[in-house]
Amino acid sequence: MSKPPAIPYATTIHVRDRCLCLHAQRAARVLARRFDEALKPVGLTNGQFSLLMSLNRPEPPTMGAVAEVLAMDRTTLTAALKPLQRRGLVEIAPDPADRRSRRVALTPEGEAALLGALPIWQREHDEIDAALGDVSELRAGMLAIS
Repeated sequence: MSKPPAIPYATTIHVRDRCLCLHAQRAARVLARRFDEALKPVGLTNGQFSLLMSLNRPEPPTMGAVAEVLAMDRTTLTAALKPLQRRGLVEIAPDPADRRSRRVALTPEGEAALLGALPIWQREHDEIDAALGDVSELRAGMLAIS
């Protein structure tokens, strides 16, 4: 015999329908799968694309600057960089101005991978924007939260 739940099921439905975190996570998973599939022909995941794009700067950024842009801790960033480094897409070197800090740079191979992925990213975003309509308020809200 089961006992009635301490929290009414109606509360579960209310939280399910209102929880921004749940909906953001669900949307992120769906988008991640979509972009992972689309970027597969160029051998990148959506996370790798974002990481490589965050390195596309006039000067190689520090690890801390990249971690900040991607909202991840340095340990996670280091783990995400390892496969890209093994593939020769990025280089990690000590910062000449502060040997305790490291800078991350795209290699020519990394730039080529990013160049090949960019039209795919653009196409996917154009399709999503067309399906959703004006998403400027959604983007502004997400930026405000992050």
